[in-house]
Parts: sequence; structure tokens; C-alpha cells
Amino acid sequence: MSTENPLKILIVDDEPLARDRLRALLSDLALQLPGMVIAEAANGMQALDFLRDHPVDVVLADIRMPSMDGIELATHLGRLEKPPAVIFTTAYDNYAVQAFDLNAVDYLLKPVRAQRLLAALQKVPVQHPDASVLAGIGQEMRGGGRTHLSCHERGRLLLVPVGEILYFKADLKYVTARTAEREYLLDEALTHLEIEFADRFMRLHRAVLVARTALAGFEKAAGDDAEAYGWALLRGIPEKLPVSRRQWAPAKALIKNS
Repeated sequence: MSTENPLKILIVDDEPLARDRLRALLSDLALQLPGMVIAEAANGMQALDFLRDHPVDVVLADIRMPSMDGIELATHLGRLEKPPAVIFTTAYDNYAVQAFDLNAVDYLLKPVRAQRLLAALQKVPVQHPDASVLAGIGQEMRGGGRTHLSCHERGRLLLVPVGEILYFKADLKYVTARTAEREYLLDEALTHLEIEFADRFMRLHRAVLVARTALAGFEKAAGDDAEAYGWALLRGIPEKLPVSRRQWAPAKALIKNS
């Protein structure tokens, strides 16, 4: 990495002192590996807002942060047109360090040491994180699903809060996520969403998952309706969702017991 083309770095940590320490270490390492801190962010949401319009080479990301943690941030970074490399920084060693032996991703324990940081940064020019691996590790290490899903729209990366999604509907290779305001096209598999968010969504039909809290009622389909055995009514929007014969009783029981 030449002085004419320094490594562009984004520091993401909710602790100002931790960000200051990383900035100081990077300054100390400048002669060995020229780098430039482009910006700082206090959580994953702020980082993604910045990265939509300001690409960087590497993100130094804490793991435990409010709003969006570092693991979830990494899964969304993999969807950017030019994803940066990610180096995790954390004060906790109980995140199974061996799980991050991913070539392109390093895992540094705080307090971060200069030579350890240098060794991690030297991997950045030729190696990049495997987003699919990060996604799997992310869910396991967070102990739950993502708080946001991401999609590309008109060249921009959009985040969709999972808590606002009323249903998912599969159609060919895409899945539509519907909120009260609009629809989003996701590059996700319905079966994976069903597993990840089993506590929030239930299957109504081979192509439909619905948020349990979005169900308002049901109506039986006409006898000649080949699309569904019945229809689910939703809170806040006029759309109806098809319910298969197999899911009719479990879905109605959910409403009855809620």
C-alpha cells in the first residue's frame, strides 16, 4: 500500500475512547502501512448510512453495539457493490475466535495491539470477507436473527426493519417483503427466512410467511378457488394472503390463543 494510495478505513464502535485508540494506533502505523480514517460511526446503522455514498477499503467494527451490532453490519456489507474487508474488534473472547478464521476477516481482542492490527490490515488488499459465511456465523453468535434485511433498489442499499414486515411472499427467484407502507424485493430464500425468524413469522402457504402479530382474522375460500383453502386478513392493509389446507387449523389456533 503506497503513500499515494492509503488504505481507506471506517472505524465503527459505540465507545468514543475505543475509536480514539484505534485512530491513534493507525497513526502510529502510518509509516509501515499508510491508512486514512475516512469516518467514524457509533453503530452499524450509522456505518451503512455513510457507506452508501462513501466506499472504503476496510471497516474496523466492534461487535457489541446498540441499534445494529458488528456481526449484522458485516452481513449487510457483503451486499454492497464493492464490499470492504471487515476486521472485528471486541473486548469479549467468548465469541468463539476460531469461528472467524475466514482468511479475509480478522478478530482482534481489546485492547488492540499495534502489531496485531498491522498484521490484520496487511491482509486487506488481496482478501475480502465471505458474506455468506459471515451471515451464518452472525446468526449463531448473536443468538438470534437479524434486526434488518437489505435489498438493492436503484443502485442503493436499503435496510428493512424486520419488526415492520407484515409478510414475505415468494415469487420465482425473489421474495417480496411487505410493510404497511410498501413492498421490497429481497434476494433471500423463504425457507431460510422461516428458520431464522421462526419466533416472529409462521407459514400460511408454500409461498407465504406472515408475521404472527399481523393476523387479524380468516375467511374460507370459495369452493372453486384453486389458489387457497382460505384467506388470512391482515391488520392495517386490505390485502389477503392465501392459506393452505394444511396450515388452516394452526393459523386459526394462533388467533384464538392470542
